[in-house]
Amino acid sequence: MNYILISICFLWVTFSIAQVQVEVLPPNYIKSIIFNSNTNISGNPVIQLGDAFKLEFDDIIGDEANYYYTIEHFNYDWTTSELKKSEYLDGFDNVRINNYSNSYNTLQGYTHYNLTIPNKDTKSLRLSGNYMLKILNENDEIVFSRKFMIYRPIAQVKVAVKRSRDLKYINSRQVVNFSINSPDFLIRNPESTIKILITKNHNLKSSIETIKPQYTIGNELIYKYDQETSFLASNEYLQFDSKDIRSTTLDIGRIELNELYNHFLFVDRSRATEPYTYNPDINGQFVIRTLQGEDNSIEAEYVWTHFKLQNYDPLAGGELHLYGAFNNFELDDSTLMKYNKKSGLYENTLLTKQGFYNYKYVLLQKDGFLDEGFISGNFDVTENEYQVLVYFRDLGARFDQIIGFGNASSLNISN
Repeated sequence: MNYILISICFLWVTFSIAQVQVEVLPPNYIKSIIFNSNTNISGNPVIQLGDAFKLEFDDIIGDEANYYYTIEHFNYDWTTSELKKSEYLDGFDNVRINNYSNSYNTLQGYTHYNLTIPNKDTKSLRLSGNYMLKILNENDEIVFSRKFMIYRPIAQVKVAVKRSRDLKYINSRQVVNFSINSPDFLIRNPESTIKILITKNHNLKSSIETIKPQYTIGNELIYKYDQETSFLASNEYLQFDSKDIRSTTLDIGRIELNELYNHFLFVDRSRATEPYTYNPDINGQFVIRTLQGEDNSIEAEYVWTHFKLQNYDPLAGGELHLYGAFNNFELDDSTLMKYNKKSGLYENTLLTKQGFYNYKYVLLQKDGFLDEGFISGNFDVTENEYQVLVYFRDLGARFDQIIGFGNASSLNISN
């Protein structure tokens, strides 16, 4: 009997340790999460070891609530690593976020929080790899969490974007080819010690993993796949700019003031069957800014933004959603486009902070497949940015480190 109980406990502990970590989505009172390093890319940043990074967010309850943060290290597959916190963190975490300010001269009150690392408590992160930043309330409950990756530039990663060699997809897919060169770092048994992560536009939700090198030339690993490392190209993002809260623009057709400002965007239509038109975007990102004040963090207003989409194609049980970095490319009830029988349009309303936003409409199919091209179409000339992360775990090592990072734009796509 004791043996059975011990076995059950061992299996439970093993399962708990091996459980894959997922991000906790913020509640509806947490808005405008900006998580980045020395770039304007917000969401799940890729940071060079030693560089600073910051997290900003608003609490629209505006009661100066106490928030704390913790940082945890993870393996390539987002299972908990074997490392103790003192091995990867210099200093300590589980510290209150002391840098916060209340909004000024806004209809919607909020408290803006700002966390920068390193700081006097968390001095540095010592190792590369996958990390999770968790924000907790004063009851030690997770409010939300975000993944981020830290790399140590040991290996050189050269990335190129190609057109598909399969004629079926030559006009709709983009292929990522790359090589890894480590002249000063010995990579043994690369098929088992090297792991790859490829993302499009810094979006972990649509990444490609577990790709093995095709062949090696000296210390260089070559990855020249076609379909295995290809992405549907989609189309340029749509956009709106609400920096001037009282003025209509090319994107905003009408403005109303009730308790808050309401911005009604012009009706969007399907672009899947229309010719491709180049429209420079910021690859799904967003930037907070306002003309009604000097400090974007606390003087930008919150606006009810109304989206409308005209679509006649059957959804076959799927759902249409808004998609973009404004909520880290997550799909939930807040992004669902609902059909309005009176207007004959799919509609949704989001509470957004003043700024410049990219967005698009995507179809979430019944089987869970996300179709970015259902409304937008897929065009091989679409401008996308691709990132390649190289993970390495040597024989007998206790954690996965990231030894290289490379990126490329499809503006330079070639055959």
